[in-house]
Amino acid sequence: MLATFGVADQLTIGSLTIDDSSVPRRQTQQSSIANSAIVNSPGTAALGAAAARRGIWLRLAALCYPFSVNTTHLRRREFLKTGLLAGGCLPACAAKPGIRRATDVVELGPDKVKLSRLAMGTGTRGYAKSSNQTRKLGLQGLADLLRFGYDNGLIFWDSADGYGSHPHVKEALKTVAREKVTILTKTRARTAEEMRADLDRFRQEIGTDYLDIVLLHAMMQADWPEPRKGAMEVLSEARQKGIVHTHGVSCHSFEALKTIAKTPWARANLIRINAAGVLMDADPKSVVPVMRGMKANGQGVIGMKILGEGQLRDRVDEMLRFALSLDCLDCFTIGVESRQEVADLIKRIPGASQAA
Repeated sequence: MLATFGVADQLTIGSLTIDDSSVPRRQTQQSSIANSAIVNSPGTAALGAAAARRGIWLRLAALCYPFSVNTTHLRRREFLKTGLLAGGCLPACAAKPGIRRATDVVELGPDKVKLSRLAMGTGTRGYAKSSNQTRKLGLQGLADLLRFGYDNGLIFWDSADGYGSHPHVKEALKTVAREKVTILTKTRARTAEEMRADLDRFRQEIGTDYLDIVLLHAMMQADWPEPRKGAMEVLSEARQKGIVHTHGVSCHSFEALKTIAKTPWARANLIRINAAGVLMDADPKSVVPVMRGMKANGQGVIGMKILGEGQLRDRVDEMLRFALSLDCLDCFTIGVESRQEVADLIKRIPGASQAA
């Protein structure tokens, strides 16, 4: 693992800054050679306090501390208290994943759209422009639920024309700044003319100038790109103009899924996945390798049907552990119908990630 240093007692790894304020700052010129080190030896746990004061402890932190840690500053004494240096087995420590949370902000696909790990789904049993959420909660009820999710760190809202949830998202945006949330929607458009009309209508229905993620909804045929060339071209143009931030496919068959992995145009994709194989395009052993192929190609992967559209509610922890164990899944959406369900998922996900 490569660790890059600035001043001798400070190291930045991604968004994590590790700082030892007990060491006087030395204003030195940064050097990409002198200030970089590769640490491989498990015996480095025996390093003494003098070596730590010279900044060597920072190299240990680079190996042992999870990259997903949310702390902005970590002091040496706090790092040592974690016990990660005990036993002198740094490679094993480095292999352990960090705790993942529903509210973690991740970047999706090549366009690096920022969103929360958990999306607020609005399409449970969605059909004919309605869903459990719109039918049971109504306009204000679903808008309030979206706002509750936002207030608790869920900045990713999953909607669709087919769910009839655009007006509910618009209502929620009356109390949330547009740029603070990521909105996904889905279209059945096939031709260029249909897609242009949908983009105009969707933005009007949601009350926004732009759409973060637009997916071709429920692709089932292996040759789905052929009849939708016109729609795809319009979405590509819209992305270049900033009207759409990224685009892709929502998949509902295994043959269509395999085509997505071979289609660079599909930059962000919604895939049915759970440990039980409920309402999936194929069994998990078949689907996961295709998802890994997408990730290898740089495509973003969003999971859906994590709880099998409610059929797996008695196995929530098991299903969350499975989803969080997948190295090919960026984030996932779950259809929630109450504040209690939102709060419960937010509470369960960190523990499930540790057990994954």
